[in-house]
Amino acid sequence: MYSIETKRLGLRNWKETDIPLFIEMNRDNRVMEFFPSLLSAEESIAMIERTKKIIAENQFGLWAVEIKGIHEFIRYTGLARPRFKTDFTPCVEIGWRLANKYWGNGFATEAAHTSIDYGFHVIKLDEILSFTSVLNVRSINVMKKIGMGFVKKFSHPNIEEGHRLKEHLLYKKIPQPKI
Repeated sequence: MYSIETKRLGLRNWKETDIPLFIEMNRDNRVMEFFPSLLSAEESIAMIERTKKIIAENQFGLWAVEIKGIHEFIRYTGLARPRFKTDFTPCVEIGWRLANKYWGNGFATEAAHTSIDYGFHVIKLDEILSFTSVLNVRSINVMKKIGMGFVKKFSHPNIEEGHRLKEHLLYKKIPQPKI
């Protein structure tokens, strides 16, 4: 049932029943505060369809995350290839987006840790990156908690000049040698 499991969470492929809750989350101003805009229903559905295809082709992607035992869908975490061009792409990034009511429980950190382990030990990646707006303190804290190191500031190429979210921070993690 799950592609990856932690003590509390299961990361899995997407189900039709996830769609309405995913659309709702992508219309929530709190969740989307550090994104240039809210997503329409059509954009959310297209994202799920792209993600399902990527998972099928690559053995990884942005998995749907649920709380084990009660099978409550809390939204997504996983590995992705950014679709924009910059000096550090192509690459694989770790990303997450949880519905607001699940914040503050350590779920993003827990799911991100296991996604990174999967990326290094199953997919055999040499590095995993993550990035966010300099304003997104919550995501920056998750990056630090999962052991990522600061690389640099950069201007996101898909965000217009002068926009409050233009300046981003790039973090990186490399596999640690086994002792």
